[in-house]
Amino acid sequence: MPRDAITPGSVIVFYDGICGFCNGAVRFVAHRDRRDRFRFAPLQGELANELLLGHDTEPSGADSIYVLVDYGLPTERVFSRASGILRILAELGGPWSAAVVLRLIPRRWLDRGYDKFAAQRYRLFGKLAQCPIPEPHERKKFVDLPGTKNGD
Repeated sequence: MPRDAITPGSVIVFYDGICGFCNGAVRFVAHRDRRDRFRFAPLQGELANELLLGHDTEPSGADSIYVLVDYGLPTERVFSRASGILRILAELGGPWSAAVVLRLIPRRWLDRGYDKFAAQRYRLFGKLAQCPIPEPHERKKFVDLPGTKNGD
């Protein structure tokens, strides 16, 4: 899907496309995205480099998640690590937004926990040979995946 096909105001989640846990988490969010705001792109793709560098955020490997909110709007911002996860849950709304209480915990502690988990995720959940291609009914939410063209 080309960049101009992403709706202004979208939330773009940049994730490690070869991480078993990350792919499961992305599918979890995609399934619960009732307002159709989320789009997903692997950190290994060109879109991640282009959009994140525009925010002075250079993806350092695939050890972090990056969440770009309000795509194309003046309020566009990027969140990473624990802040990114909390932002995803807040954007999902409903019972997931209750996770905002975790913001009471100092961010450095949350990020330290995030980093410890990220360092173990391949060992615990596996590493895929390549980014999986989503099911046809999910493809419009995934951008910049190898083997997909214009969301098809």
